[in-house]
Amino acid sequence: MPLTLEQRRRLRAALAGRPLAVCYGAGVDSTAMLVALKLAGLRPGIITFANTVAEKPPTLQHLDRIDDVLAGWGWEPIVRCRKKTLPATGYEDLYGNCIANETLPSLAFGLKSCSIKWKQLPQDQAIKGAASGPNASVAHPIWLEACRRGDRIVKLIGYDCGRADMRRSRRLPDADADFDYAYPLQILGWDRGDCIRVIAETLGAHIVPIKSACFFCPASKIWELYWLAGHHPDLLERALILERNALTGRHSRFREVEFGAPWDELVRVADRFPSTSTTVGLGRSFAWNQWARVNNVVDASFRVRRTSEDRARFLTLATQLQDDGNALDARAA
Repeated sequence: MPLTLEQRRRLRAALAGRPLAVCYGAGVDSTAMLVALKLAGLRPGIITFANTVAEKPPTLQHLDRIDDVLAGWGWEPIVRCRKKTLPATGYEDLYGNCIANETLPSLAFGLKSCSIKWKQLPQDQAIKGAASGPNASVAHPIWLEACRRGDRIVKLIGYDCGRADMRRSRRLPDADADFDYAYPLQILGWDRGDCIRVIAETLGAHIVPIKSACFFCPASKIWELYWLAGHHPDLLERALILERNALTGRHSRFREVEFGAPWDELVRVADRFPSTSTTVGLGRSFAWNQWARVNNVVDASFRVRRTSEDRARFLTLATQLQDDGNALDARAA
């Protein structure tokens, strides 16, 4: 699926001659974006990936595969960024942050501060450098050269032409104090299906990645929970612990008076929570612990079942529940 002459013209008209920084998420869209840049003869000055230390193992393996691809193109490897914390905080990553503060990731409350804190800021610092603090570092050459020439770096974001990503990009500014922003996949008119096809045809079907997200991401769909149970039961258990810790801890927003029973009791005996606008778990409107019990994913001690029969059942359900937008996700294999 090569670029048409018109697509190549549009992409080069928007980006050629500009200092380019790819914000790489290690999923389908951002991987297709790298391919599109290569096909258009555009080479970014830096490719950054923010490691929250909560990515699923296949995502970390995908990073290594993409580094091999980049080496074959003669490009620099991905700059892996990670937010470092002060020793006094008592935690080193997003999961530890949630456990220590007895809270869910901010996305469970409709916010995105976890993404800004643990993904955006470390990538910004990898480019601009940081004068002090745990992430203190010198600026990347792309930043120094842009400053010297009076240029503005263009951050490239892998939003495609699907409705959700189009909505997201419309809500964002074209620029901020430090960067301009561009969405190459939208310039090309590619949706998710196009992205999957171009990766498969250019790099090979084995390079099509799974969705990149924390294993306890509140945006996870039910089929993804079954996939996690089947492939990485230890990670699902850690997510269940995080949820229980947040909903029963001293900072819990769960109000027993509103629901008529404690959260833990409802998780153990009820099929669902009453309809409410209150966040009741990682699923926002549902608790992963309750879902896991009701669907026989866990035993009485809330340990994920691990027999070969159980894991086969989980993976079958994961495949059955995938919608059309996920039909070619690598996890279907």
